[in-house]
Amino acid sequence: MSDVPRPLPQRHDLARRFDAVRAHTLALVETLSPEDQAAQSMPDASPAKWHQAHTTWFFEALLLRPHLAGYQPLDESYHYLFNSYYEGLGPRHPRPQRGLLTRPSLAQVRQYRLHVEQHMHQLIEQCSEALWPELASTLELGLQHEQQHQELILTDALHLLSCHPWRPALLMHPPMARAETTMTWCPHPGGLVEIGHAGDGFAFDNEGPRHRVWLEPFEIGNRLVSCGDYLGFIEAGGYQDPQWWLSEGWATVQAQQWQAPAYWVDTSGEAEADTVDTAPRGRWSVFGLQGLQPLDPAAPVTQLSFYEAAAYAEWAGARLPSEAEWEAAIGLPGMEQLWDQAWQWTRSAYHPYPGFRPLSGVASEYNGKFMVGQLVLRGGSVATPPGHTRPTYRNFFPPGARWQFSGLRLARDASQRGQAPRPRPLSPETSA
Repeated sequence: MSDVPRPLPQRHDLARRFDAVRAHTLALVETLSPEDQAAQSMPDASPAKWHQAHTTWFFEALLLRPHLAGYQPLDESYHYLFNSYYEGLGPRHPRPQRGLLTRPSLAQVRQYRLHVEQHMHQLIEQCSEALWPELASTLELGLQHEQQHQELILTDALHLLSCHPWRPALLMHPPMARAETTMTWCPHPGGLVEIGHAGDGFAFDNEGPRHRVWLEPFEIGNRLVSCGDYLGFIEAGGYQDPQWWLSEGWATVQAQQWQAPAYWVDTSGEAEADTVDTAPRGRWSVFGLQGLQPLDPAAPVTQLSFYEAAAYAEWAGARLPSEAEWEAAIGLPGMEQLWDQAWQWTRSAYHPYPGFRPLSGVASEYNGKFMVGQLVLRGGSVATPPGHTRPTYRNFFPPGARWQFSGLRLARDASQRGQAPRPRPLSPETSA
């Protein structure tokens, strides 16, 4: 990691960025009713109202309470209600029961946001020069934290609406970018490469330190696996054939009765009178930010678990890339769909990098304690806020999670060059 200190942001610049991030959160929930924002569809998802309150709690708990003299919380009970997992800050309301928090109301949560925002501007203005470096660093962490929750607001609300018979649209969002070209393989020579954050600009603690990794020669797909590609796996009986699946994945498929990605809907037997949204006829439609739409074969496949991504790769005669391979391949000619379509599962467990040290103080709980039982995803998705992605970003989820915009990119060893996939996917592959 670079030893060159990063220049401190100017107070007015950081204050403007604070306002912009906070405003974007509210813009994301404009199409959601108060009832939408209070509901919780599963234990892993949180209500939009809770997300708005928790991101506010973060600034209050880590900045206002310890650093603004005379600060008075709007309501002391919020410290308990909206803590997420910070053991060092005391007990908290159980995560699976966040949807039961009918009080405070959405209007009261908005008052809470305004209360904290006003006092944050006061803290930024009054903070001493000696304290400013620490405060600016924690404030930036809080903004990045809120951007993470902006994505969760969309993915959690999308899961909620996927449970509704109307299957309503969440956003008038542009459709997923179509892959108009056949997938090709981009070769990488391997060797000793450096990965991880280099010290320029913001990064979470889990992105560093920068270190060297040895890679064997490999090839990586220039684009994401598409819905059409994945449809070939389904039509070949992939969800009925255990040979493609990891043991734990196959057990999950059987237990959950998976037949397709999470938001694929078999509409072949639906009569038009039974569908409020009058979705076009055809076997598969896909529920997304625009509501239920006919499957687009050229759009990236999303809402996949790690198990499904790994099974498809095995069926295609390939594998998932390691996170080091993914990062090393960013600059290869022809690489597409890296940042703004779907998070991409890797074959790498979420472990600390050599020399990893968590942040100090309460923020030490931010990432390090989750480094077990999770897999790394790289890139970014259609729900990731603009400017929040970077080459070293390490997202992570348990292998069975599939309510996120998670997809996959294939990789293979260089020794497989020229070999036909096993069996051949729906979209033919060519070598670069």
